[in-house]
Amino acid sequence: MLFVFIGRDKPNGLDHRMAVRPVHLEHLKSLGDKLVLAGALWDADDKPEGSVMVLEAESLEAATTAFSADPFVQQGVFASWEVKRWNLAIDNMSGRS
Repeated sequence: MLFVFIGRDKPNGLDHRMAVRPVHLEHLKSLGDKLVLAGALWDADDKPEGSVMVLEAESLEAATTAFSADPFVQQGVFASWEVKRWNLAIDNMSGRS
């Protein structure tokens, strides 16, 4: 099953996000092929304001546990975050480089 994580950064948190980003990226790499995709949400000023990640997991609990271990969560980058089961309907990314 696929699960999507949606996290919204704390206000004025860009410096904190950037400081934590290297360990966040290492965490994402540690998830291996279970991590389907991940990226930042951008605001109107072209600055990161949150994150979206899609993970393959056995259950909502397993996905939430994996996402909870992310340094962006652990170190308080996000003001709020949620995990939802997600179904892929269209995949136009396959084959893109």
